[in-house]
Amino acid sequence: MIKNRTIFIVEDDQKIAAILSDYFTSAGHQPQIFPDGRSVVSSVRTTPPSAIILDLMLPASDGMTICRELRKFSAVPILMLTARTDEVDKLKGLNDGADDYVTKPFSAREVVTRANTLIRRYEGRVTTDPAASKYLIDDAGKRIAWRGSWLKLSASEYNILSTMMQHAGRVFSRDQLLDKIGEQSLESGDRAIDSHIKNIRRKIEIVDPESSCIASVYGAGYRFDAD
Repeated sequence: MIKNRTIFIVEDDQKIAAILSDYFTSAGHQPQIFPDGRSVVSSVRTTPPSAIILDLMLPASDGMTICRELRKFSAVPILMLTARTDEVDKLKGLNDGADDYVTKPFSAREVVTRANTLIRRYEGRVTTDPAASKYLIDDAGKRIAWRGSWLKLSASEYNILSTMMQHAGRVFSRDQLLDKIGEQSLESGDRAIDSHIKNIRRKIEIVDPESSCIASVYGAGYRFDAD
């Protein structure tokens, strides 16, 4: 059962926000209410939630604008709330990055259920190690999210990091990692791997300064530590 997740509720109607907050709390989550859209994007950058319940019509900034801004850097599941019934509006919300939508009036229990489904789907695409729940590997899109932010990885960097993440704790030699990136770096040998690892570490540190997940193993290679 999905529990103990931080849920952002972005809703200007105080009554609706309070009801949703009560239901998420009863389901074992930790809801945080935003009465408008002004601080949502910055809050997601600093403390990424497990899901966002996002009203379409908001003061200061509308839900679709917020959704587009979030999708520039975050893969967090977004469930949009809308009073509009027009199919075009719903499709536009999905095209702007929402994962699902619920039309008002709605059942708060349904919102919680749908949010849990999105979280389960999101976390189910993470590496099999349960300790690595903050990491998301999107193999179809060849990208990796770290604490809710997409890392800006090259194709070679993605291949290296995704391979290591899926085998946390295992030491990979430079030759093994070279095999994962194919012909792109054959001419530069082992130094290419060292350079890629350096770049990967730097890109991870941008979104997670305290991380030290890639260990150098003297004389052997590199290891990804999920913790």
